[in-house]
Amino acid sequence: MAKISANDAWKELFNKYDIEKEVNDKGFYKITAEQIKEFKEPRLMAKWDSSESLPGILKSKKINILPTSRSSYVLSDFKLYEELPEYVEDVTKMQKVEIRDLESIDIENITSEANAINVLMLSPILEDFLRDGENVPTFNGRMGTGEFSFLVDRISKNPLYIDVKNAQCEIDAGIENDNSIVIIEAKNVIHPDFHVRQLYYPYRLWNSRVKKPIRLVFSIYFNQIFRLLEYKFNDLNNYSSIELVREKNYTLQDTNITMEDLFKIYKETKVTIDDNMTFYKTPFVQADSFERIISLIDCLKEDDMSLGKIADIMQFDIRQSRYYFNAGKYLDIFEKYDGEEFDEEMSQWNKVRKIRLTKKGLEIARMNYKPRQLELVKLILKHKIFNKLFFETYTTGKLPNKNNIEYLMREYNVCNEGQINRRAGSVKSWLKWIFKLPNIIEE
Repeated sequence: MAKISANDAWKELFNKYDIEKEVNDKGFYKITAEQIKEFKEPRLMAKWDSSESLPGILKSKKINILPTSRSSYVLSDFKLYEELPEYVEDVTKMQKVEIRDLESIDIENITSEANAINVLMLSPILEDFLRDGENVPTFNGRMGTGEFSFLVDRISKNPLYIDVKNAQCEIDAGIENDNSIVIIEAKNVIHPDFHVRQLYYPYRLWNSRVKKPIRLVFSIYFNQIFRLLEYKFNDLNNYSSIELVREKNYTLQDTNITMEDLFKIYKETKVTIDDNMTFYKTPFVQADSFERIISLIDCLKEDDMSLGKIADIMQFDIRQSRYYFNAGKYLDIFEKYDGEEFDEEMSQWNKVRKIRLTKKGLEIARMNYKPRQLELVKLILKHKIFNKLFFETYTTGKLPNKNNIEYLMREYNVCNEGQINRRAGSVKSWLKWIFKLPNIIEE
């Protein structure tokens, strides 16, 4: 099987089986793993944990995919993703917790979802969040879902009734306490949304096995902070009845950053880069989520990666991988070099350009929360446009409007005219990230 992208493979499938017409006429299209395998391995074609990672053709046609067994799927214009509340926008209180001093647990180097779950289990975080007494880990891993049916909302039509017969689901952690069974889905990379299937299929499986009520927790470990969100389904038989119950943030580190801390960094930082594209060849920023840059720092701390690997882990496309690499290069924390990467699909080593942390990037990756954030602010403020806009925001108490940002971008000649509007949004997002830092209050 020649290697093609998931997007190209889906294009071939859409053409061969006239999938779009089938969905428009019947409301759905059932497809088997064997059909998918004609062009690419099903495991690489049917699991998209964030809507951002969907192949372009599925996005443009507004079509999504659900597994109905270990070897079959159904396609329709499903609404399958649940948007996550913006990070730290609505939840600014942070509870600091202590953890037992264990030699085999490094709280400054939590690099995987499994490590994050281990720390959750060892700390008082779950007990505080769940308020259900002592929790005991009892199950995890891949398992068959059993048989169940449900309704799921669609974009253009009435909800569709789906039958599932022993599809596969994977549970990061399952725990039990006196009052409930708790299913935990863990992530260590941030995304704007998540696939509801990750909670719903395990929920249906365990609801049929136990009598205690099921509680569902979505855990995100990012930037040395645990973010826990509890969800529920208001109707057992309705995939789309998901509802956020509550959320809370926890930290093992000092997160207390003040406006005085930020202004001190501003006063100590000398502007060294004017971003004039005539002389400064690193592309100006086009990466709206500064949190994702931090997430990428943590990923690269663990291993060097190609743009393709970054796209896989961060759940976005190659184009976005380039934007976020350039954002890190802009801050002098990412760099490229010639390397090799093993292609599991083709079972061979390929020469690729890989991305790694610079010396400065590695220093930042090893820092605790507070010094890390302040050092990143310092790197941003070395750039003339950000330095000026920081001072304006600090003195007025208001973020600059987009017109003012665009005016400065033209004055400083930071990018081409056609790029100004889009990249002004990134400038504002970075400033917003900086001025959110003092709003995180330790309880």
